[in-house]
Amino acid sequence: MATMAGHSVDEYLETIYFLAFPIGEYRPATGSTAIASRVAEMLGVSRASAGEMLKRLESDGLVERGEQKEAILTPDGAERARRVVRKHRIIERFLTDFMGYTAAESHVHADELGDTFTDDMIERINERLGNPDRCPHGWPVDTAFEQSENAELVALAELPVGRDGQIVRLAEHDGDLLHWFYDEGLVPGSQVAVVSAQPAAGQLVITVDGAERPITERAADGIYVRAA
Repeated sequence: MATMAGHSVDEYLETIYFLAFPIGEYRPATGSTAIASRVAEMLGVSRASAGEMLKRLESDGLVERGEQKEAILTPDGAERARRVVRKHRIIERFLTDFMGYTAAESHVHADELGDTFTDDMIERINERLGNPDRCPHGWPVDTAFEQSENAELVALAELPVGRDGQIVRLAEHDGDLLHWFYDEGLVPGSQVAVVSAQPAAGQLVITVDGAERPITERAADGIYVRAA
């Protein structure tokens, strides 16, 4: 599989897919530099590298530019992205359920193994796993269901003060942050509530299963909850 700046075409498509089907209200980043910046931030590469890959994806017919120069997956690009995302989530379950890796470890290794398994292998793994509904981090294996569920969720940072919720999914694009979520018990199924917010300081105070703790807005932006 071809790569650029250490990341494969499929990893770029996975990132663009995440931006194309966001949680809650859709606020698209417009302009080619805005798109390149968001992709670069999520993949940890330079904006120039991301911009170069976006141009390549466009020339390959996987991405096209919208009216505001935003990156839009073409039908071929969307189909490939959905396959990549589904494969990644099934491999994560294989790593946790069969191989004994932690949920946090599974994401990194799934990226490394993405090109190892054929489509037939993935279907056999999925069957042996019992057709799991979600990856270890709460993301539905069925991408159509994921997209319909997105409207029901909000980022923890957007949960009103005093409102309760349940963690459904965790953002995966930052491996260090993902490990921190698990270290802090911020896992799918946990009950959370926002006690107070200090937007100027970029910090919240929350409860997790009844225990109070501070959390940055950046971290809370990567925890997706269903409000009670």
